[in-house]
Amino acid sequence: MVVVTGQNKVSGNPDDAMSSSDAEDDFQEPATPTATQAGQALPLLPQQFPEVVPLNVGGMYFTTRLSTLRRYEDTMLAAMFSGRHYIPTDAEGRYFIDRDGTFFGDILNFLRSGDLPPRERVRSVYKEAQYYSIGPLLDNLEDIQPLKGEKVRQAFLGLMPYYKDHLERIIEIAKLRAMQRKARFAKLKVCVFKEEMPITPYECPHFNSLRFERSESETKLFEHHCEVDVSFGPWEAVADVYDLLHCIVTDLSDRGITVDHQCIGVCDKHLINHYYCKRPIYEFKITWW
Repeated sequence: MVVVTGQNKVSGNPDDAMSSSDAEDDFQEPATPTATQAGQALPLLPQQFPEVVPLNVGGMYFTTRLSTLRRYEDTMLAAMFSGRHYIPTDAEGRYFIDRDGTFFGDILNFLRSGDLPPRERVRSVYKEAQYYSIGPLLDNLEDIQPLKGEKVRQAFLGLMPYYKDHLERIIEIAKLRAMQRKARFAKLKVCVFKEEMPITPYECPHFNSLRFERSESETKLFEHHCEVDVSFGPWEAVADVYDLLHCIVTDLSDRGITVDHQCIGVCDKHLINHYYCKRPIYEFKITWW
């Protein structure tokens, strides 16, 4: 009677037993890959590509020339189809790129003839160009709207201390208040001021004469934090308070947050002599659903 369990074969005949030395010799022999394992191995590099390349980009199909994919040497596509890397294929033999293909046609159109996408797709195509590292396309997109305007806007926001942190604070406060009150919306007070020191139309001459000559003790007298939830400012640029308000609302809206705002007055905190704060206070209303 013979019993087979796993890889060991036990025989009823003691003469058929394997000696320890034979077992060691058998264990030291290199394993030979099975046919299944050989079929699963990656093909040898370099990989050869046809002149006309069928593509499957996230389930969307494209066809282009190999020279188009290699148009610019320092791009991801040129590297992928250089032959140095293995590109898997789908069941139909199309080369598969695991990326959303919605805007891949715009990428190909630029590689083919330098065409740029319409304005409403510029931001999305820019993200794809970043992924594929297509420098010439990135440069072209940055020189047209809306990205050119965004560069100017970001240059202005670069003057704003803690701008992104303040945006996060607005969101967190509004979320906490809405949850505490079980309300659809939440309100909070935001101060947006451009000048470091308080100014009113009648006090400008006095203020201007003091701002460059005030002593350290006088400076402390002007130190003040308005009684608000979040405060933006000061900054030095032509852009004014309304420009910054537009940036705040735009950036919150881009995150899917509905926000309304209105000026509800100024801070009337008395500082020194005839100086009052006079910074504008805005009420922000964040609607969650």
